[in-house]
Amino acid sequence: MSLLQQGPSSQTDDAARGEELTKGTSHIVVASIIAAIVVIIAIAIYVISGQKPPASTGEVTRVVAHMMHRESSGLDASGRPMPKDAFDQVLVFTHVKLHNQSKNPLFLRQMLTNVTLDDGVHTSYAASPTDYERLFHAYPELASLHGKPIPTEATIPAGEWVEGDFVTSFRMDKTQWESRKGLNFNVSFRYQPDLKLTATGPVKEQ
Repeated sequence: MSLLQQGPSSQTDDAARGEELTKGTSHIVVASIIAAIVVIIAIAIYVISGQKPPASTGEVTRVVAHMMHRESSGLDASGRPMPKDAFDQVLVFTHVKLHNQSKNPLFLRQMLTNVTLDDGVHTSYAASPTDYERLFHAYPELASLHGKPIPTEATIPAGEWVEGDFVTSFRMDKTQWESRKGLNFNVSFRYQPDLKLTATGPVKEQ
């Protein structure tokens, strides 16, 4: 009888040990998951705290497009007759604010306007301050769009802002301009990544 009674007791002990083993294993799994989460959070905090903010920020506060139909003079550089070239042009007048949030000077190099059409991206460089002023002398009817031109080779001291206007031009007609899929601006600095901006408000036409 004593031998017959030992069987159930032995099975009960094995079952209890199995349950304890299962509980122990589940605790280990949970502890491992928690440890992994803690490590991931620590790594994320380290990476984020180690990242430096960009050297520059900015905003485009005003964009005005002006449509023009132009025709060449019919003379080449030496004054000899040549076929006239007639075309439509869009002048894009942009007001931009740039902020140097680094501890070192920023050297402004160039500004560009990018217009995305069905056939791809069309890019135009900003006219120099001298050419900007010449444009208003050549076309007095644009006087209402005249502003203070932003220097294309400006140095922005640490912590300072600079702002002003620039103009770019595209050979396209009104229909093409109004069917554009995108419009943005690139500000190029020496020794720093380009700053990409979009207009903060609607693009006006005049």
